[in-house]
Amino acid sequence: MTEIAELEAQEARLTLPRFTYEDAWTLGTLLVGLGRERRAPVAIDVRRGAQQLFHCALPGSSADNDAWIDRKRRVVERYGESSFLVGARFRAKGTTFEASSRLDPDRYAAHGGSFPIAVEGAGVIGSVTVSGLPQAEDHALVVEALERLLDSYAADGA
Repeated sequence: MTEIAELEAQEARLTLPRFTYEDAWTLGTLLVGLGRERRAPVAIDVRRGAQQLFHCALPGSSADNDAWIDRKRRVVERYGESSFLVGARFRAKGTTFEASSRLDPDRYAAHGGSFPIAVEGAGVIGSVTVSGLPQAEDHALVVEALERLLDSYAADGA
């Protein structure tokens, strides 16, 4: 399976049955727990639409991580796909997001770490973003937390 196919499959698999304020807290605290376990110097952001529902900065992160969160999140908002997938699509065409998107690189970054929050029957309603690790690791951390959130829904019968 190609990188793009794998990333597309992740997004299809990680569509949620719902996403409430409580779910945002659960997702954010899952990411904080994973970050602390790994001593990851990350900042974490969870949004529904324009509203920030959760934000946390772990030791070793900085204001630069908040700027990266904003840039990666804007890619998700614009494309409706993970920032990592958007970057992979440009790389597959033999170019880069920065060179070919015509978007300001000070405002948009197609680097791994921001993932759409998609709800069954509603589509993309928000985003979850991590910044502080290499882009593939930022992406993997978000995917792991979303998988755990989805598992918790199944355990609750949601």
